[in-house]
Amino acid sequence: MTSDEKRLLKLYRALSERARASLLDYADFLAARDNAPEASVSETPLAIPRPVEESVIKAIKRLRHNYPMLERDKLLNETSALLTKHVVHKHPAAEVIDELEALFKHHYDLHVQAKQDQTT
Repeated sequence: MTSDEKRLLKLYRALSERARASLLDYADFLAARDNAPEASVSETPLAIPRPVEESVIKAIKRLRHNYPMLERDKLLNETSALLTKHVVHKHPAAEVIDELEALFKHHYDLHVQAKQDQTT
């Protein structure tokens, strides 16, 4: 086990159950981002409906699937900030998910505009 792995395990063990769950959710988010295969992507949103009950992590995953044409790196900072707003600052999930929806829509609108600018 590396020193980083030992440190992470020590920190994990010191956390409350709720904080452990949040840490695992965030680790899932990072792992999914790093392991996603590149493939041909739709240029239109997939219209995946928002469930009545949804965690912020699941909303991020849903929105990433819904907007496959968006570059993840361009969304990373803002998405991470909203996730932090929920996990650390205890903002309600529904409120943060609304902001995530608006964020992804805004980036999609910018993507469409950039595509139109390329063709003119």
